Parts: sequence; structure tokens; C-alpha cells
Amino acid sequence: MDYSAANAGLWNIIIQLGLIAGSILLANFLRQKVPFIKKSLMPVAVLAGFILLAARYAGLITINGSLMEILVYHGIALGFIAMSLRVPDIKSTPSEDLTGLKSGAIIVSSYLVQGIAGLLITLTLGYTLMPDLFKAAGLLLPMGFGQGPGQANNIGSTYEGLGFDGGRSFGLAIAAAGYLVACIVGVIILNILMRKGKIGDRKAAEDEHPPVDFFQEKDEIPISDSIDKLSIQLAMVILVYLLTYLASWGITSGIAAVSSGLAGTVNSLIWGFNFIIGSALAILLRVLLEKGKKAGIIVRRYQNNYLLNRISGFFFDIMIVAGIASIYIEDLVGLWLPFVIMVIAGGILTWIHLSIVCRKVYPGYYYEGLVSMYGMMTGTISSGVLLLREIDPSLSTPAANNLITGSSFGIILGAPVLVFVGLAPRSDIMCWAVIGLVTIYLAALYLLIFKASKRKKTQA
Repeated sequence: MDYSAANAGLWNIIIQLGLIAGSILLANFLRQKVPFIKKSLMPVAVLAGFILLAARYAGLITINGSLMEILVYHGIALGFIAMSLRVPDIKSTPSEDLTGLKSGAIIVSSYLVQGIAGLLITLTLGYTLMPDLFKAAGLLLPMGFGQGPGQANNIGSTYEGLGFDGGRSFGLAIAAAGYLVACIVGVIILNILMRKGKIGDRKAAEDEHPPVDFFQEKDEIPISDSIDKLSIQLAMVILVYLLTYLASWGITSGIAAVSSGLAGTVNSLIWGFNFIIGSALAILLRVLLEKGKKAGIIVRRYQNNYLLNRISGFFFDIMIVAGIASIYIEDLVGLWLPFVIMVIAGGILTWIHLSIVCRKVYPGYYYEGLVSMYGMMTGTISSGVLLLREIDPSLSTPAANNLITGSSFGIILGAPVLVFVGLAPRSDIMCWAVIGLVTIYLAALYLLIFKASKRKKTQA
């Protein structure tokens, strides 16, 4: 075998990962040293993605678009699997009310609001100024804003196969714009609220040190034994992803054997949303490990939440950098009008929607809940936490935990979104039908948010 530079297949992945690593380090340096960038709260991974994108268009580097797409696709699944393997912190999980469930309803209802807005925009443009526009493209607004570059990449690629030229780049561009909305608009809102006296002055949190048990629980496996603790975490994540592949393959093969027509519609969505299957399998493994521990079959806990958080953060950062770096701006030619309108409408409507529902669900920490949700529903959970730390640096309110528990419930409540995404591209009439179905489901979620309450136990 040739191990020299002449073997492009051997060294290409190292070169591309090296470019990602270099851009992350450069972005981190700029965020620490350039006041404007630091005040913008732009996540390092987002800045790194834009650095690579700019360098690529300047002709300084060559990006392997296919490899970047692979990294985005696998990154979202691996990140969610790592998050789902974490052992819930019973002490910090609210059990006295329905906050977790309602947080999930807030997340999914935000998807639906964004989806209705996106579809109305693309349908209107499709019937007037842009008759050749792929009318289901409006559903890429919740994919990009609400779910981030991973799903924007997957669904955009699926829509490309259905006739939407430039669908993948369009979805990734919306996701990138969502980060800018989260960071720039979010910071502007924070400053306005601070000037109005709605929130306190910002506090630095860099010097805070978490307790030792934040890194290591008493009943966990040793940090370093015959195998490193990090290796165990990675082994579980990758094993679950292998099981995810086998489960997805089994489901799609079964559907194809029953109905080739149904397979053509559903199978691409199953592979596109494989992170949901991965999350479910990770939760199942977590439950089995806990059951084994209670039964005495397993002596120590194998998961370490701190390391699993770092693993999910790593995969999400790689996904974000690769996703932004692989945007092809030329694919957006002819799509700038729907892109700009959707981004502006998405940013405004998401804020209005969240300002209403968060006041109901988070009465004791309204602004913390609102700001963190807005950051997540236009960017990712990391941008939500970034904005939250500006007004709650020690994360003393339940707002950060609501993002996590809400995301778990959101996976369940968001299952119908799979159907809507698959139905809309079939025809113009189906797009209108999806708007009707989404509106009905949105009303049901509003009923859950505003009316549902846990029954109090009456004393005998």
C-alpha cells in the first residue's frame, strides 16, 4: 500500500478534518481576542464554519463537499445518541408539574409555526413571482431554524431528489442564518431588556468551577481501568449507532417488501431522521443498564454524563462546521427572495410565539426561559445556553434543564412532523393540506400548553 501523499484516499480525510480543526482553533482565538466577535456570542463552531466557507470561496483551500455532507449526516445522529445515553439527574428534573412535557410542546409548536410561515411564503411566491419554485421548500425553515444544519442537510438533500435544485444548500443557508439570528438578534434583545430593567447586568461565568461530582458519580466505573473511561462512552455511542443502522435497514427493507410506492416516500425520511431511532435505542440501552444495576447484574454505572456531554458537543461542533463550510452559495441563485423573507419571518414569528407560550409555562423565570428557547429554536441548544448564561451565568434556574427535557419530549411530540415533511412535496394541494393538518396539531399543542395541569392528590 502507498502511504505517501500520492494516495489521496488515504490522506484526504485527515486533510479535511485538519482544516476543520484549524478553523475551530482560529475561531476560538478570534472569539477570545476580538471584542466585537466576543460580544456577538456567535458560537465558535459557527464562526469556524464561516471561516472555512470564506477561505473556500477565496480559493485558499479545497473542501470535499461529499465528505462534509457525510460528517453532517453522521454528526447529528451520534450527537443525539450521546445525549440520550446520559443518566437523568433526578434532583434537577422537575417532577411536580408538566414543565418537561410542556417544554416539548413549546419546541414542537415552534416547528409548526415556522412550518406554516415557510409554506405560506413559498406557496405565495410560487403562485405569483416564482412559478418554478419548489413549494414545499417552506418546510426547510423549521428544519434549519428549529432543528439545525443536520436536519436541514438531510431534508434538503431529500427534496433535491424530488426536484428542488439547490435544496441542500438552501436548507443549510437557512440553518446558518438561524445562528446569526440567535446570536445577533438575541444579543440585541438582551441589551434592550437590560436597558428596560427587565433583566440584571451580565455576569461573567468563566471563573466558576463545578463540584467534583459533576465529573464523576460515586457509583461509576473508575476513570482509568484496563480500558479508558472515554473509550467506554464512545463504544456505547458507536454500538448504538450500528444498531440504528441495522434497525433502519430492517424497517426500510420491510416497507419495500410490502409496498414499493410507500417505500419511495417513507424510506428516505427514515434514513433522514435516523437520529430519532438512534435516540430511542440509546434510551432503551440506558434503561436496560439501569435495570441491570438495580438487579445486581451490573455493579457500576457505565455512563458518565460529563463525558457524554463532551462527546455530543464534539459531534455537534463538527456537524456545524462541516455544514456551513459545504454551503454552495451559487445554488442560492434565484432563491434569494424566499430565503430572505423566510429568515426575517422566522426570526420575528418565533419570538412572538415564544413570548406568549413561555410566559405561561415559565412564570417564575420568564425571561430566562424565553431567551434560552429563542436561542435554541433559531439555532441549537448550544446557542440557547449561550444566551441564557448572559442573564443566568450559573444556570440556577430550570431553564437550561428545560431545553434538555423538552428536547426528549419533543422527539415524541414531533413524530408527526415526519409525516408532514413527506406529504408536502407530493403536490400543491398536499402543501395546503399539510398547512391544515399542522394548524390542527398546533391547536392541540396550544391546548396542552395552556390548559393541561397535573392533578393534585387529595388527602383522604
